[in-house]
Amino acid sequence: MSATTKGEVRPVRVAVVGSGYWGKNLVRNFHHLGALVLVCDRSEASLAQVAQQYPGVDTCLALSEVLGRAEVDAVVIATPAETHYAVAKECLLAGKHVFVEKPLVLRESEGQELIELAGERGLTLMVGHLLQYHPVFVRLKEMVAAGELGRIHYIYSNRLNLGKIRREENILWSFAPHDISMILSLAGELPELVFATGGNYLHQRIADVTTTHLEFPSGLKAHIFVSWLHPFKDQRLVVVGEGKMAVFDDTQPWADKLLIYPHQIKWDHQVPVADKAQAERVEIPQSEPLRAECQHFLACVAGGQPPLTDGREGLAVLMVLNAAQRSLTDRVGHVPGEERLELAKLVKGLAEEITPPYFVHETALVDDGCEIGEGTKIWHFSHVLKGSRIGAGCNIGQNVVVGPDVTIGAGCKIQNNVSVYKGVTLEDDVFCGPSMVFTNVHNPRAFIRRMDEIRPTLVKTGASLGANCTIVCGHAVGAYAFIGAGAVVTRDVPDHALMAGNPARRIGWMCKCGVRLDDNLGCAACGARYQTKDDGGLVQL
Repeated sequence: MSATTKGEVRPVRVAVVGSGYWGKNLVRNFHHLGALVLVCDRSEASLAQVAQQYPGVDTCLALSEVLGRAEVDAVVIATPAETHYAVAKECLLAGKHVFVEKPLVLRESEGQELIELAGERGLTLMVGHLLQYHPVFVRLKEMVAAGELGRIHYIYSNRLNLGKIRREENILWSFAPHDISMILSLAGELPELVFATGGNYLHQRIADVTTTHLEFPSGLKAHIFVSWLHPFKDQRLVVVGEGKMAVFDDTQPWADKLLIYPHQIKWDHQVPVADKAQAERVEIPQSEPLRAECQHFLACVAGGQPPLTDGREGLAVLMVLNAAQRSLTDRVGHVPGEERLELAKLVKGLAEEITPPYFVHETALVDDGCEIGEGTKIWHFSHVLKGSRIGAGCNIGQNVVVGPDVTIGAGCKIQNNVSVYKGVTLEDDVFCGPSMVFTNVHNPRAFIRRMDEIRPTLVKTGASLGANCTIVCGHAVGAYAFIGAGAVVTRDVPDHALMAGNPARRIGWMCKCGVRLDDNLGCAACGARYQTKDDGGLVQL
C-alpha cells in the first residue's frame, strides 16, 4: 500500500515494461490483482493488443514516461536480460520499487550496485525466480527444512524440451536460473565448486545442452541438466535424502507433482541392497505460482519487508551462472582440476561479499519477511516469526521466540527461554532476563481464540527485566526501569523505577548505569543526579 497526500492508504500501482513472450503473463496477473496502471513496450502492435485486452490500462513507448508518472509506485521489468541493469537502475534512481525478471543482471558488479542503490533509497528490489513461489516447491522446501527427508545427499534437476531455441542467450542462461535458485534455496549455502560441460550444435558459439555440477561445503552435491534439443518436455527436481527421496515433476497433473519415495538401503552381509517402497502423494492446495509471486511483490512493497527472492538471492544465482559460463568457455589450460580450483576460489570470494551482516545459528529459524539488523546474533533453537523486526547489535539467546509482527530495537539482549509475543514492543537496549514472561491476552483460554483482544505492551529504552519476572499485557515499562527477579508487573512502571514483589511495587530508583540511587536521587557509581517528573518518573539533571 502507498500513502496519499491526505494520509489515506491506496493499493500499490504498477507499470510493466515489456509485454512480450513472458511480459504478457505479468501484465495479466498484475491486472487481475488490480495493481496495473501502465504498460510500456517498444512494439506498437503489442501495446495495441494490451489496450484491447485491458481497457483502462494506459500504454506508452518510452521508459521516460513510466518514470515520470507519479502514480506509478513500482516497475516490473520483462525486457531482454542485457537491458536489465540499465532499466532497473533508472527505475531505482526515479524512486520506483523494482521487480526484474531473471536473471537480475549479467555482471556481479552491476547486481551489487543495484542492491546498494535499492538499500540506500529504501526501495524493494525483487528478482523473478518463479519456482520459489510454486506451492509444490514451497512444500518441498518446508519438508527439507523440517528434516523429513533426512540429511540431503544429492539434488539433480532436469529442464529439457524441444525449443524454445534462442539466439540472444544460450541454454544455460535461458533454462538454468530457476533450477540454480531452487537448489541454492534447498542447500542454504553457496557452492564452493562449479563445473560445467556442454555442446554447441545449432550455432558454434551458443550452447544448446549443458550439465552443471555443484559441490557445497556441507558435502551436498547437485547437478543441473538443461537442453532445448530434447524429444520431450522434462521438468524434474529430485532431492535424495538419507531417509526419503522427493520428486517434483512439473509436467505431471497437480496431484502427482510432488511424490515422496520412502526407499531404504539395507545391508545384507555387508552388501547394500535397495528396499523400494511405493511413492506417496503430498496434498498441496493448487494455485498459480506467478500470481503468488506477483502478490508477494505487492506485499513487500506495501509492507516494506525484503522479498524472498531479493537482490542478494538474485546475485547468488548470477554468481553460479557466471562461474558455470566461465567453465564452459574459459578452461584454465583445459585441465578440469585446475579449472575447478579457480572456480572454487571465485565463488568463495563472491560469497563473502553477500554474507548477511548478522548471525543465525544453524538450529535457529528466521521466517521469510523478517528484518534483522547488522551484527545481531540469534542462537540455538530460536525462532523469529514473519513480520518481525530486530535492530542492530542484538543478542537473542537460546530457545527464544519472537513474533509474529514484533519490533525489537537495537542493542537488546534477550536471555534463554523467553517468548516475545505479538503486541510486545521493545525499544533500544532492553535486557530480558532468562525465562521472564510477556503476556498479550488478559484472560486466555485454550479453547477460546482471543487474538483480536491483544493488549499492547511497551518496554522503553534501557529497561531491565529480571529473571522469571512477568509483564502483564497492556502496560508500559519506563525507560531504564529495573524489574526485579520474579516480580509481576500489573501496572505502568515509571522511568528509572526499581520494582519488586507480586504484584510489583516500587522499592527504589535506578540510575541509567544500573546502580540503585541513594535517598537524594544520586548515583554513587557514576555521579549522576536525578529529579522527579510530573508523570511520577525521574529525569537526569
